[in-house]
Amino acid sequence: MKKLIHPDYIEPGLLLEAVFKTAIDGIITIDKYGIMQMVNPAAAKLFQYQAKELIGQNISKLMPEPHRSAHDSYMNNYYKTGEKKIIGIGRVVNGAKKDGSTFPIRLSISEVKINNQRVFTGIIQDLTEQHAAEERIKKLNSELEKRVEERTTELQITVQQLLNSNKQLAEEITERKKIETLLRNTEQEIRQALEKEKELSELKSRFVTMASHEFRTPLSTILSSTALIEHYKNPEEQGKRNKHLSRIRKSVDHLTNILNDFLSLSKLEEGRAVYEPEHFSLKTFCTEVIDEMMGLLKDGQEMIHESKSGDTEVYLDKKMFKIILFNLLSNAIKYSPPGKPIYCKDELVDGQLQITIRDEGMGIPEKDQAHMFSRFFRASNATNIQGTGLGLNIVQQYLQILKGTIEFESELEQGTTFKIQLPIEES
Repeated sequence: MKKLIHPDYIEPGLLLEAVFKTAIDGIITIDKYGIMQMVNPAAAKLFQYQAKELIGQNISKLMPEPHRSAHDSYMNNYYKTGEKKIIGIGRVVNGAKKDGSTFPIRLSISEVKINNQRVFTGIIQDLTEQHAAEERIKKLNSELEKRVEERTTELQITVQQLLNSNKQLAEEITERKKIETLLRNTEQEIRQALEKEKELSELKSRFVTMASHEFRTPLSTILSSTALIEHYKNPEEQGKRNKHLSRIRKSVDHLTNILNDFLSLSKLEEGRAVYEPEHFSLKTFCTEVIDEMMGLLKDGQEMIHESKSGDTEVYLDKKMFKIILFNLLSNAIKYSPPGKPIYCKDELVDGQLQITIRDEGMGIPEKDQAHMFSRFFRASNATNIQGTGLGLNIVQQYLQILKGTIEFESELEQGTTFKIQLPIEES
């Protein structure tokens, strides 16, 4: 019966020849003596030869020393022992080009017997680009590890400072325990001392936990932005560089605010917050503070300052007063969306200085309002916004030193108004 042939049928010989000539990877066949029988165009191009220059030559011609000289012994050892060291196993080796340079290749060798003759076929892939990419990745990883190590060292120094502060707290706890022994006649006093000890212990733990948690995100932002800036080398990429520089500045500002909160709380807890009043112009002072806050405003936000106290000179602790205003204004900015104004008004009411700060932001849930001045407390709708939960507690403690008061009103999604009153001495 006559065999039917499909009209698109291609003879195996022609198909094999086409595949051999057009293969992307290099293909070389050698006989049992290591003499090259066939070399496809891709292989010849890899080694910078013409195919006809290689056919009939020993395959060791494409190897660098010492493998070139030892190649025949490799093959003889295989024929004697039958031990396969590379046949049937892919391996990364170096190849030698016509100009004497070497380059990495992945070599896969298979063996076949045809008419009782051994024929070896090698498939060759150029790994030059892959190795170069791996080196670039290693270099980048090394640089990142170095930056991480530097930032980790800085963090350790900061944490050590906190631990030193905690050590002082621990010494206070030890002293309090001695006092407890003398106060055992009064059960209520003992309970109060134990509660204070527990509070200080929790404060110590939360110090370290808060520092580790709050420092991690801005440090990661700084590291990633620094790494990405290095890749933007063209003048037209200045916008991308500016974007990451802005992220770095904001992260540094955030770290600075955290440290200021921790240092302020440390001073207050250790009794090192000394009241040092001085005479200064209220109008000039408020203007300077608001100017400093401008860099924290979000897109479209505006700081509206209304001064009704005139050019009054006050006698207050300027540093404490600045920390109070900074915390209240930064909170108004932080918890308000872009485009919403922030209002600040100062006035004299019944011989006292009254400062009112109002925003149109997210507001404080009613169930949280009773706890707003507690250490580390965050309102339930603010957990996704960075913060330590220390700002209002610090404000309250400094106002107590300044003999001032604070009150607030807030409605969810409508905004919050803080009002502080301070006794002043006009010059």
